[in-house]
Amino acid sequence: MPIPIATLLLLFLVAVTVPSSRAAVDAVPQPRGFYINCGADKEVQSGSIRWVPDAAFIAVGNASTINKPNILPVFSTVRHFPDATARKYCYTLPAVKGSRYLVRTTYFYGGFDGGADPPVFDQIVDGTLWSAVNTTETSRRGMSTYFEMVAQAQGKSMSVCLARRPDTKSSPFISSLELVNLEDSMYNTTDFGKYVLTTVARSALGVKGDIVSYPDDQYNRYWAPFMDGNPTVESHSPISPINFWNLPPAKALKGGITTSRGKKLTVQWPPVELPLASYYVALYFQDSRTASPYSWRVFDVAVNGKDFFRGLNASAAGVMVFSNMLQLAGKTEILLTPNETSPVGPLINAGEIYQIVPVGGRTATKDVVAMEELARSLKNPPPDWAGDPCLPPQNSWTGVNCSGDSPVRVLSLDLRNRTLSGSLPDSIGNLTGVQTIFLSGNKISGPIPDFSSMQILTALHLDGNQFSGTINPSLGNLTNLKELYLNNNNLTGPIPESLKTKPGLIMRTEGNKLL
Repeated sequence: MPIPIATLLLLFLVAVTVPSSRAAVDAVPQPRGFYINCGADKEVQSGSIRWVPDAAFIAVGNASTINKPNILPVFSTVRHFPDATARKYCYTLPAVKGSRYLVRTTYFYGGFDGGADPPVFDQIVDGTLWSAVNTTETSRRGMSTYFEMVAQAQGKSMSVCLARRPDTKSSPFISSLELVNLEDSMYNTTDFGKYVLTTVARSALGVKGDIVSYPDDQYNRYWAPFMDGNPTVESHSPISPINFWNLPPAKALKGGITTSRGKKLTVQWPPVELPLASYYVALYFQDSRTASPYSWRVFDVAVNGKDFFRGLNASAAGVMVFSNMLQLAGKTEILLTPNETSPVGPLINAGEIYQIVPVGGRTATKDVVAMEELARSLKNPPPDWAGDPCLPPQNSWTGVNCSGDSPVRVLSLDLRNRTLSGSLPDSIGNLTGVQTIFLSGNKISGPIPDFSSMQILTALHLDGNQFSGTINPSLGNLTNLKELYLNNNNLTGPIPESLKTKPGLIMRTEGNKLL
């Protein structure tokens, strides 16, 4: 039984201390992807990364400044969303369909709205409800909080949205947003058409100091230092990340947790209790001694008392082992049992663990494309018309009703009296699952498009707008059409005979210049 995402909150809260300054680093190429400073009005350089303003990626929300000393530039602004009528607030970022991405959202409250505690709200990637965002504890300690997901782009863009919950007391907000393009080989045992990976922990074991990230990790993943009571070692051999499937940075593997020859090594990692769920676990091993014919260690790996890998040979070149869909719950114990002939004790250098979360359904691609074109054709659509139009169901676009099928289809549009302007694109006819369209009382202009492919349409209310031109005769071919309201527009020409003689049709055309 899937665990509700909201119950995983503590697993995603990774606190990052806000430093008073950051040492200058040599210029290095920008990591590929988007690094967005939310609420900013100009680019800023922070370490090796250039952060861009967010105005090109979102059309709603307000920007605010956080006036606190000695904070990173990327934490000095937020975008927040006071409009309580919107069902979600979405960033839309260009993507390559089928490519894999690391998505990271970061939150630093800083009392931007004058409140004592930050609001609690949801975050959504495409149509999947990701998690609740509750940064209260880290905010009280003057720290930031970040969340990560690995997901696959299902189209030419990816949306990252925030949404109110019943217990949201003030404006949802965000400090920064990252979308990093990963290699196709990374984490590729996961079926990203059905699942996403949400980060629980990613650790460099047996090391102290700062988080390892870019430029050491070319994908800007965060490898947090992890120490326990076991002995530690430092590698004396060069490490090439290309030897490891998920391309970890060499710096994250320089240390390790170990024990004496002939002893078993027990490591309690990650340092949080896990809810019962399926996980992707990757463990990294590398013999710390100088490479030689004797630089090898053989041991068995068990997780919570069950075999994970037997006879692992951790050479100086290094090795990674992983498990997909591993069922875990509570505390996690990694046990390394040495081979009787192994000349030294076992060791472990790094680990990654992600919860495997089912994708929250899919809206039919042609419906998504048609709705996006409709949103672009209307000059002032509702503020939540971004991201997936139907999903999650409680956060569908205002005025849009959808099915519960797979794939999800748009069933109706109800945007009466919303002062909409602009026009209707021809592609609206691709919404072949729509049964009713209510657009009365707006200022939509231009010709009436061809609705002939919408054969289950029963009601079309376009009255009280500024449509012009002739009535499209294809309307008479809609078998199920029972209501056609065209009154009070600027239509001209004859009423098609196919509509005049259509049995059971209620049609209104007054207030036009029809023959």
